[in-house]
Amino acid sequence: MKPAKLFKSKEELHRRLLERHFAELRSIWRDHLFGDDPPEERVSRAVDAWFAYVQAHPFAWRMLFRDTTGDTRLEAIRREVAAESRALLLPVLAHEASVENVAGAAGEAQEMLWVAISGVIQGLALWWYDHQHVPREPVVATAMNALWVGFERVRRGQTWAPGAERSVVRSS
Repeated sequence: MKPAKLFKSKEELHRRLLERHFAELRSIWRDHLFGDDPPEERVSRAVDAWFAYVQAHPFAWRMLFRDTTGDTRLEAIRREVAAESRALLLPVLAHEASVENVAGAAGEAQEMLWVAISGVIQGLALWWYDHQHVPREPVVATAMNALWVGFERVRRGQTWAPGAERSVVRSS
């Protein structure tokens, strides 16, 4: 039997738990976004798997997305580990050809795209925590309706144009 790992501090344990859970969530995106299936099938599988993880680890995602400790040191660690995880996830998103249409070539544009995606799914996860009687399927459907419908238009070359006369969509 392997001996239990001892941590020197509460902060070290907190960091390790955050790193583990963020890594597991990143692997969900990697495992489901690649392949030959149509993008809408791959994305919906990824979103469903992400919410399945949330459902199976209710305390982990509260730690990941809603700090309730009031401890500023732990919150700083959470922000740092989240930023590290985001940096590792952006190349996975960039693999999807439509990301270029949505967010531009790289850098802050891709980061903004991830903020939009994560805002939808993390916001729904936090809502779901307070409404656990709701089955996972409608939560996934809500996320896909919020994300996919808009991104599908962008994949077809339509994007929002600021200041456009009576039209908010332009074709690329």
